[in-house]
Amino acid sequence: MIIGRRRYALRGALVATAVTAVMAATAGGAFAAARPAPGPRVDTPSFSMKGVDRETAEPYLYFTDREGGFEPREHVAVGYGTFADSIDVDDDGDGWSDGTWNLYEDGTLDHSWIDDRLAYHSEQVGTGWDVYTSVLSPGNLGGAPEADLVARDKKGVLWLHLARPDGSLTARTRVGGGWGAYTQLAGQGDLTGDGRPDIVARDTAGVLWLHPGTGDRKAPFAPRTRIGGGWNAYDRLLSVGDLDADGRADLIAREPDGDLYRYSGTGTAPGVWEKPVRIGTGFQIYDLL
Repeated sequence: MIIGRRRYALRGALVATAVTAVMAATAGGAFAAARPAPGPRVDTPSFSMKGVDRETAEPYLYFTDREGGFEPREHVAVGYGTFADSIDVDDDGDGWSDGTWNLYEDGTLDHSWIDDRLAYHSEQVGTGWDVYTSVLSPGNLGGAPEADLVARDKKGVLWLHLARPDGSLTARTRVGGGWGAYTQLAGQGDLTGDGRPDIVARDTAGVLWLHPGTGDRKAPFAPRTRIGGGWNAYDRLLSVGDLDADGRADLIAREPDGDLYRYSGTGTAPGVWEKPVRIGTGFQIYDLL
């Protein structure tokens, strides 16, 4: 019952607040499946995947089926033209999304969430974020319970923004340079089995690199490790955390013809993922978020 009510509230928030809330309400997307009983903090949450139709600019939600794929898409029924990205986070550590960072083309950053009373909230937490070419939240990088943000600027410098309990962010800290060598960054959760969030990055030659998390906010990523080549076969890489309910972070990869693949996490390095499994077709119509 509570799951259905949360989904209803999610859709209501989208319609009521139109463009501003269109993707922010996906914070409750994980309620498509039953929440686990309270327990230890989960290192690898599960999130929904968002797809924006390239012709209509209308967004769709894909909730995980907890078996390695997605449920049928859900049409949000509200279009938008100024939205740039949507980044789900799990701040309470129960394994499900409870907040969303919303980035707009004008550089505005909002933080949105749906509380336990099913009320929708959204606050602007920053401006000037259009200086970044990529923004993601691998998880907790600074030692606090809240998931943090990393962002790459146009010069290839990577920056860390630590998150506070009220949804605001600290001033940025420089992580390192040279990240402009990568065409895509991805990661939500622990890839190596040590309880720390990691990220992967693909370079222009199609080589995929693992940047393991360190747990040190001053140097959140260890030196990179080569995972493998040939990743230019895909035009989109993204993570929705744990897609197959085994407690390990997975990767989603899309071919240009729209075929979608799951790389299930092994929880070890350097063999981070199992062999790819095709989980869908026709996804070339979307900008996947």
